[in-house]
Amino acid sequence: MIKIDLISDTVTKPTPNMLESMFKAEVGDDVFGEDPTVNQLQEFAASMFGKEAALFCPSGTMTNQIALAIHTSRLDEVICHEYSHIYQYETGGYAYNSGLGIKLLHGNNGILNADQIEKAINPVFDWYTNSSLVVLENTSNKGGGSYYTIDDIRPIRALCDAQNMKLHLDGARVFNALVETGESTQEIGQLFDSISICLSKGLGAPVGSLLIGDADSIKMARRLRKAMGGGMRQAGYLAAAGLYALKNNISRLKEDNDKAKKLGEVLEGLNYVQSVRPVKTNIVIFDLLTPLQADKVLAKLKEKGVNASPFGPSTIRFVTHLEITDSMILETISILKSLENEWES
Repeated sequence: MIKIDLISDTVTKPTPNMLESMFKAEVGDDVFGEDPTVNQLQEFAASMFGKEAALFCPSGTMTNQIALAIHTSRLDEVICHEYSHIYQYETGGYAYNSGLGIKLLHGNNGILNADQIEKAINPVFDWYTNSSLVVLENTSNKGGGSYYTIDDIRPIRALCDAQNMKLHLDGARVFNALVETGESTQEIGQLFDSISICLSKGLGAPVGSLLIGDADSIKMARRLRKAMGGGMRQAGYLAAAGLYALKNNISRLKEDNDKAKKLGEVLEGLNYVQSVRPVKTNIVIFDLLTPLQADKVLAKLKEKGVNASPFGPSTIRFVTHLEITDSMILETISILKSLENEWES
Protein backbone atom coordinates (compact mmCIF):
# COMPACT_ATOMS: atom_id res chain seq x y z
CA MET A 1 0.00 0.00 0.00
CA ILE A 2 1.34 3.42 -0.99
CA LYS A 3 1.92 5.65 2.03
CA ILE A 4 4.21 8.24 0.47
CA ASP A 5 3.25 9.32 -3.05
CA LEU A 6 6.08 11.17 -4.76
CA ILE A 7 5.00 10.28 -8.29
CA SER A 8 3.81 13.85 -8.97
CA ASP A 9 2.33 16.94 -7.34
CA THR A 10 -0.83 16.24 -9.38
CA VAL A 11 -1.91 13.56 -6.87
CA THR A 12 -3.06 16.03 -4.20
CA LYS A 13 -6.65 16.05 -3.03
CA PRO A 14 -8.59 19.09 -1.78
CA THR A 15 -8.06 19.99 1.85
CA PRO A 16 -11.12 20.37 4.11
CA ASN A 17 -11.03 24.17 3.74
CA MET A 18 -10.79 23.90 -0.04
CA LEU A 19 -13.69 21.44 -0.10
CA GLU A 20 -15.77 23.82 1.99
CA SER A 21 -15.14 26.62 -0.49
CA MET A 22 -16.21 24.29 -3.32
CA PHE A 23 -19.45 23.31 -1.58
CA LYS A 24 -20.32 26.96 -0.99
CA ALA A 25 -19.56 28.14 -4.53
CA GLU A 26 -22.13 30.09 -6.52
CA VAL A 27 -22.44 28.59 -9.98
CA GLY A 28 -23.96 29.31 -13.36
CA ASP A 29 -23.34 28.30 -16.97
CA ASP A 30 -19.79 29.22 -17.88
CA VAL A 31 -20.29 28.60 -21.62
CA PHE A 32 -22.60 31.63 -21.45
CA GLY A 33 -20.09 33.43 -19.23
CA GLU A 34 -22.58 33.30 -16.35
CA ASP A 35 -20.73 31.33 -13.70
CA PRO A 36 -19.86 33.95 -11.03
CA THR A 37 -17.13 31.87 -9.38
CA VAL A 38 -15.40 31.12 -12.67
CA ASN A 39 -15.55 34.82 -13.51
CA GLN A 40 -14.11 35.71 -10.11
CA LEU A 41 -11.25 33.22 -10.55
CA GLN A 42 -10.42 34.55 -14.00
CA GLU A 43 -10.47 38.17 -12.87
CA PHE A 44 -8.36 37.40 -9.81
CA ALA A 45 -5.72 35.49 -11.80
CA ALA A 46 -5.50 38.16 -14.49
CA SER A 47 -5.04 40.88 -11.89
CA MET A 48 -2.28 38.88 -10.16
CA PHE A 49 -0.18 39.05 -13.33
CA GLY A 50 -1.24 42.55 -14.39
CA LYS A 51 -3.13 41.23 -17.42
CA GLU A 52 -6.54 42.09 -18.80
CA ALA A 53 -8.20 38.68 -18.82
CA ALA A 54 -7.90 34.97 -18.12
CA LEU A 55 -9.62 31.74 -19.15
CA PHE A 56 -10.31 28.70 -16.95
CA CYS A 57 -9.62 25.42 -18.76
CA PRO A 58 -9.64 21.74 -17.78
CA SER A 59 -5.88 21.24 -18.21
CA GLY A 60 -2.51 22.84 -18.77
CA THR A 61 -2.21 21.01 -22.07
CA MET A 62 -5.32 22.84 -23.27
CA THR A 63 -4.10 26.25 -22.09
CA ASN A 64 -0.75 25.69 -23.80
CA GLN A 65 -2.35 24.47 -27.01
CA ILE A 66 -4.70 27.44 -27.12
CA ALA A 67 -1.77 29.79 -26.56
CA LEU A 68 0.12 28.25 -29.48
CA ALA A 69 -2.92 28.74 -31.71
CA ILE A 70 -3.65 32.37 -30.81
CA HIS A 71 -0.03 33.49 -31.34
CA THR A 72 0.71 31.74 -34.64
CA SER A 73 -0.49 30.87 -38.13
CA ARG A 74 -0.21 27.52 -39.89
CA LEU A 75 3.31 26.84 -41.23
CA ASP A 76 4.82 28.94 -38.44
CA GLU A 77 7.44 27.57 -36.08
CA VAL A 78 7.70 27.51 -32.30
CA ILE A 79 11.11 27.76 -30.64
CA CYS A 80 11.48 25.99 -27.29
CA HIS A 81 13.80 23.83 -25.21
CA GLU A 82 13.97 20.15 -26.10
CA TYR A 83 12.61 19.35 -22.61
CA SER A 84 9.51 21.50 -23.08
CA HIS A 85 6.15 20.10 -22.04
CA ILE A 86 4.59 21.27 -25.32
CA TYR A 87 6.99 18.93 -27.15
CA GLN A 88 7.44 16.07 -24.70
CA TYR A 89 3.99 15.55 -23.22
CA GLU A 90 1.24 17.08 -25.38
CA THR A 91 1.01 14.35 -28.06
CA GLY A 92 2.28 16.53 -30.89
CA GLY A 93 -0.59 18.95 -30.40
CA TYR A 94 1.42 21.84 -31.88
CA ALA A 95 1.23 20.04 -35.25
CA TYR A 96 -2.20 18.44 -34.85
CA ASN A 97 -4.08 21.49 -33.60
CA SER A 98 -2.22 24.38 -35.22
CA GLY A 99 -0.16 23.01 -38.11
CA LEU A 100 3.07 24.25 -36.55
CA GLY A 101 6.68 23.21 -36.83
CA ILE A 102 8.86 23.16 -33.76
CA LYS A 103 12.55 23.92 -33.27
CA LEU A 104 14.15 22.30 -30.25
CA LEU A 105 17.14 23.87 -28.55
CA HIS A 106 19.60 22.42 -26.06
CA GLY A 107 20.13 24.25 -22.81
CA ASN A 108 21.38 23.68 -19.29
CA ASN A 109 18.69 21.76 -17.35
CA GLY A 110 15.84 23.10 -19.47
CA ILE A 111 16.89 26.77 -19.50
CA LEU A 112 17.50 28.84 -22.68
CA ASN A 113 19.07 32.25 -23.24
CA ALA A 114 18.51 34.99 -25.78
CA ASP A 115 21.67 34.23 -27.78
CA GLN A 116 20.58 30.65 -28.39
CA ILE A 117 17.12 31.73 -29.44
CA GLU A 118 18.39 34.46 -31.76
CA LYS A 119 20.59 31.97 -33.63
CA ALA A 120 17.58 29.68 -34.08
CA ILE A 121 15.31 32.25 -35.74
CA ASN A 122 14.76 31.42 -39.40
CA PRO A 123 15.54 33.91 -42.18
CA VAL A 124 12.58 35.00 -44.29
CA PHE A 125 12.51 32.66 -47.27
CA ASP A 126 9.67 30.67 -48.81
CA TRP A 127 11.30 27.37 -47.88
CA TYR A 128 11.61 28.14 -44.17
CA THR A 129 8.90 28.10 -41.54
CA ASN A 130 8.19 31.49 -39.97
CA SER A 131 9.66 31.74 -36.48
CA SER A 132 6.80 33.44 -34.68
CA LEU A 133 6.69 32.21 -31.07
CA VAL A 134 9.06 31.38 -28.21
CA VAL A 135 7.83 29.19 -25.35
CA LEU A 136 9.62 29.05 -21.99
CA GLU A 137 8.78 26.54 -19.26
CA ASN A 138 9.16 27.77 -15.69
CA THR A 139 9.88 25.64 -13.78
CA SER A 140 11.30 23.04 -16.16
CA ASN A 141 9.89 19.61 -15.34
CA LYS A 142 12.48 17.52 -17.19
CA GLY A 143 15.11 20.04 -16.13
CA GLY A 144 14.59 18.96 -12.53
CA GLY A 145 12.56 21.96 -11.42
CA SER A 146 15.10 24.52 -12.69
CA TYR A 147 13.80 28.05 -13.16
CA TYR A 148 14.26 31.37 -14.95
CA THR A 149 14.72 34.62 -13.06
CA ILE A 150 13.39 37.96 -14.26
CA ASP A 151 16.92 38.87 -15.36
CA ASP A 152 17.08 35.68 -17.44
CA ILE A 153 13.81 36.49 -19.19
CA ARG A 154 14.28 40.20 -19.96
CA PRO A 155 16.80 39.70 -22.81
CA ILE A 156 14.49 37.07 -24.35
CA ARG A 157 11.58 39.51 -24.16
CA ALA A 158 13.68 42.20 -25.82
CA LEU A 159 14.67 39.79 -28.59
CA CYS A 160 11.06 38.79 -29.22
CA ASP A 161 10.06 42.45 -29.44
CA ALA A 162 12.88 43.18 -31.89
CA GLN A 163 11.94 40.18 -34.05
CA ASN A 164 8.17 40.77 -33.84
CA MET A 165 7.72 37.40 -32.10
CA LYS A 166 5.40 36.42 -29.27
CA LEU A 167 6.53 34.97 -25.94
CA HIS A 168 4.45 32.42 -24.02
CA LEU A 169 5.13 31.08 -20.53
CA ASP A 170 4.24 27.52 -19.68
CA GLY A 171 4.10 28.39 -16.01
CA ALA A 172 2.56 25.18 -14.70
CA ARG A 173 4.83 25.42 -11.65
CA VAL A 174 5.79 29.09 -11.85
CA PHE A 175 4.83 29.71 -8.23
CA ASN A 176 7.42 27.17 -7.09
CA ALA A 177 9.99 29.39 -8.81
CA LEU A 178 8.62 32.67 -7.44
CA VAL A 179 8.77 31.54 -3.81
CA GLU A 180 12.48 30.91 -4.38
CA THR A 181 13.36 34.10 -6.26
CA GLY A 182 11.09 36.46 -4.32
CA GLU A 183 9.99 37.99 -7.62
CA SER A 184 6.38 39.01 -8.20
CA THR A 185 3.63 37.83 -10.50
CA GLN A 186 3.33 41.41 -11.75
CA GLU A 187 6.97 41.37 -12.90
CA ILE A 188 6.45 38.05 -14.68
CA GLY A 189 3.23 39.27 -16.29
CA GLN A 190 4.94 42.23 -17.94
CA LEU A 191 7.36 39.97 -19.80
CA PHE A 192 4.98 37.54 -21.51
CA ASP A 193 2.20 37.80 -24.08
CA SER A 194 0.43 34.89 -22.41
CA ILE A 195 0.91 32.76 -19.32
CA SER A 196 -0.43 29.32 -18.47
CA ILE A 197 -0.63 28.38 -14.79
CA CYS A 198 -1.70 25.05 -13.33
CA LEU A 199 -3.97 24.90 -10.29
CA SER A 200 -3.88 21.13 -9.80
CA LYS A 201 -0.17 20.64 -9.07
CA GLY A 202 1.50 22.15 -6.00
CA LEU A 203 -1.41 24.52 -5.42
CA GLY A 204 -3.58 21.52 -4.59
CA ALA A 205 -6.76 22.07 -6.62
CA PRO A 206 -8.34 18.93 -8.10
CA VAL A 207 -8.65 20.16 -11.71
CA GLY A 208 -7.84 23.11 -13.88
CA SER A 209 -5.43 25.57 -15.44
CA LEU A 210 -5.66 29.20 -16.48
CA LEU A 211 -4.53 30.99 -19.62
CA ILE A 212 -3.77 34.64 -18.88
CA GLY A 213 -3.29 37.42 -21.43
CA ASP A 214 -4.78 40.47 -23.12
CA ALA A 215 -8.53 40.77 -23.66
CA ASP A 216 -8.49 40.12 -27.42
CA SER A 217 -6.35 37.00 -27.06
CA ILE A 218 -8.56 35.58 -24.32
CA LYS A 219 -11.68 36.33 -26.38
CA MET A 220 -10.24 34.18 -29.16
CA ALA A 221 -9.08 31.63 -26.59
CA ARG A 222 -12.70 31.13 -25.46
CA ARG A 223 -13.66 30.14 -29.02
CA LEU A 224 -10.73 27.75 -29.26
CA ARG A 225 -11.54 26.23 -25.87
CA LYS A 226 -15.05 25.51 -27.13
CA ALA A 227 -13.71 24.00 -30.37
CA MET A 228 -11.43 21.72 -28.32
CA GLY A 229 -14.35 20.56 -26.19
CA GLY A 230 -13.28 22.52 -23.13
CA GLY A 231 -16.43 24.53 -22.57
CA MET A 232 -17.72 23.70 -19.08
CA ARG A 233 -21.11 24.41 -17.53
CA GLN A 234 -21.38 24.76 -13.73
CA ALA A 235 -17.60 24.86 -13.42
CA GLY A 236 -17.69 27.17 -10.43
CA TYR A 237 -17.34 24.24 -8.05
CA LEU A 238 -13.92 23.58 -9.60
CA ALA A 239 -13.09 27.26 -9.96
CA ALA A 240 -13.71 27.76 -6.25
CA ALA A 241 -10.92 25.29 -5.51
CA GLY A 242 -8.60 27.20 -7.84
CA LEU A 243 -9.50 30.51 -6.24
CA TYR A 244 -8.84 29.08 -2.78
CA ALA A 245 -5.50 27.72 -4.00
CA LEU A 246 -4.34 31.07 -5.39
CA LYS A 247 -5.33 32.90 -2.22
CA ASN A 248 -3.97 30.39 0.30
CA ASN A 249 -1.49 27.89 -1.10
CA ILE A 250 1.28 29.84 -2.82
CA SER A 251 3.60 30.79 0.04
CA ARG A 252 3.60 27.24 1.44
CA LEU A 253 5.21 25.95 -1.78
CA LYS A 254 8.53 26.91 -0.21
CA GLU A 255 8.00 23.98 2.18
CA ASP A 256 7.73 21.59 -0.77
CA ASN A 257 10.90 22.99 -2.32
CA ASP A 258 12.81 22.62 0.95
CA LYS A 259 11.68 19.02 1.39
CA ALA A 260 12.83 18.20 -2.14
CA LYS A 261 16.24 19.70 -1.37
CA LYS A 262 16.57 17.44 1.68
CA LEU A 263 15.88 14.41 -0.47
CA GLY A 264 18.43 15.60 -3.01
CA GLU A 265 21.13 15.98 -0.37
CA VAL A 266 20.58 12.42 0.86
CA LEU A 267 20.49 10.93 -2.63
CA GLU A 268 23.89 12.43 -3.43
CA GLY A 269 25.47 10.27 -0.74
CA LEU A 270 23.90 6.92 -1.66
CA ASN A 271 26.05 4.18 -3.15
CA TYR A 272 23.58 3.31 -5.92
CA VAL A 273 23.05 6.89 -7.17
CA GLN A 274 25.33 8.17 -9.90
CA SER A 275 24.18 11.80 -9.99
CA VAL A 276 21.44 14.15 -8.85
CA ARG A 277 20.36 17.10 -10.94
CA PRO A 278 20.51 20.40 -9.03
CA VAL A 279 17.39 20.59 -6.86
CA LYS A 280 15.97 24.09 -7.24
CA THR A 281 12.28 23.62 -6.42
CA ASN A 282 10.03 20.62 -5.71
CA ILE A 283 11.37 18.15 -8.30
CA VAL A 284 14.21 15.71 -7.68
CA ILE A 285 15.67 13.81 -10.65
CA PHE A 286 18.49 11.35 -10.11
CA ASP A 287 20.42 8.84 -12.19
CA LEU A 288 21.28 5.37 -10.93
CA LEU A 289 24.63 3.67 -11.30
CA THR A 290 24.50 1.45 -14.35
CA PRO A 291 23.54 -1.32 -14.91
CA LEU A 292 20.91 -0.69 -12.21
CA GLN A 293 17.50 -0.11 -13.78
CA ALA A 294 14.89 2.37 -12.59
CA ASP A 295 12.08 -0.20 -12.63
CA LYS A 296 13.93 -2.41 -10.13
CA VAL A 297 14.52 0.45 -7.70
CA LEU A 298 10.98 1.74 -8.12
CA ALA A 299 9.60 -1.73 -7.40
CA LYS A 300 11.62 -1.91 -4.17
CA LEU A 301 10.43 1.55 -3.15
CA LYS A 302 6.83 0.58 -3.86
CA GLU A 303 7.16 -2.53 -1.68
CA LYS A 304 8.10 -0.20 1.15
CA GLY A 305 5.24 2.23 0.47
CA VAL A 306 6.95 4.91 -1.64
CA ASN A 307 5.63 5.71 -5.11
CA ALA A 308 7.75 7.53 -7.71
CA SER A 309 8.07 7.75 -11.48
CA PRO A 310 10.66 6.54 -14.01
CA PHE A 311 12.27 9.31 -16.03
CA GLY A 312 14.44 7.09 -18.19
CA PRO A 313 15.91 3.57 -18.09
CA SER A 314 18.14 4.48 -15.13
CA THR A 315 16.53 7.73 -14.00
CA ILE A 316 13.90 8.39 -11.31
CA ARG A 317 11.86 11.47 -10.40
CA PHE A 318 10.46 12.46 -7.00
CA VAL A 319 8.02 15.36 -6.64
CA THR A 320 7.09 16.85 -3.27
CA HIS A 321 3.72 18.47 -2.59
CA LEU A 322 1.32 19.57 0.15
CA GLU A 323 0.45 16.01 1.21
CA ILE A 324 4.09 15.13 1.91
CA THR A 325 4.83 15.77 5.59
CA ASP A 326 8.15 16.15 7.38
CA SER A 327 7.73 12.68 8.86
CA MET A 328 7.17 11.25 5.37
CA ILE A 329 10.43 12.83 4.21
CA LEU A 330 12.26 11.24 7.13
CA GLU A 331 10.67 7.86 6.37
CA THR A 332 11.59 8.17 2.68
CA ILE A 333 15.18 8.99 3.61
CA SER A 334 15.32 5.94 5.87
CA ILE A 335 13.96 3.73 3.10
CA LEU A 336 16.40 5.14 0.53
CA LYS A 337 19.32 4.45 2.86
CA SER A 338 18.06 0.92 3.55
CA LEU A 339 18.26 0.14 -0.16
CA GLU A 340 22.04 0.58 -0.16
CA ASN A 341 22.36 -3.00 1.11
CA GLU A 342 20.14 -4.26 -1.73
CA TRP A 343 22.58 -3.18 -4.44
CA GLU A 344 25.96 -3.77 -2.80
CA SER A 345 26.40 -7.07 -4.57
